[in-house]
Amino acid sequence: MSTEQIKSIVESLVQPYLDQHGFELVDIEYVKEGGNWFLRVFVDKEGGIDIDDCGRISEYLSEKLDEKDPIESAYFLEVSSPGAERPLKKPQDFQKAVGHHVFVTTYEPVGGLKEFEGVLAEYNEQELVVEIGKKKHAIPVGKVAGARLAIVF
Repeated sequence: MSTEQIKSIVESLVQPYLDQHGFELVDIEYVKEGGNWFLRVFVDKEGGIDIDDCGRISEYLSEKLDEKDPIESAYFLEVSSPGAERPLKKPQDFQKAVGHHVFVTTYEPVGGLKEFEGVLAEYNEQELVVEIGKKKHAIPVGKVAGARLAIVF
């Protein structure tokens, strides 16, 4: 089974619980690090998530994964907050991030750059605009390789 299929199954298993309890699914990763596989589920909620929330979600998801048993190899399940530099993946993530400091990478140069760190000034389905200093950079959504909130020091 592919990584994308596993992520899709995990999402279908955990989403009803998250919806029922007011949580937001931010991201799912299924990755091999060293000799071990890790299934990481990143969750948030209004006001932030705490360790007890992570524990309850982990217990629920662990039971569902044991019932369905979609993953053949051994793995470690981790449920956590996405952190202060949470990834921006879905359109609603970008919409919420307008006005906030972001870090964006692109698959190919846009205006000679492949990395943009500044304020997300605008977002629509076709492009996002990152303001760096007084200059605005329009980045086609299809060229975005990765995006996350960024902390300014």
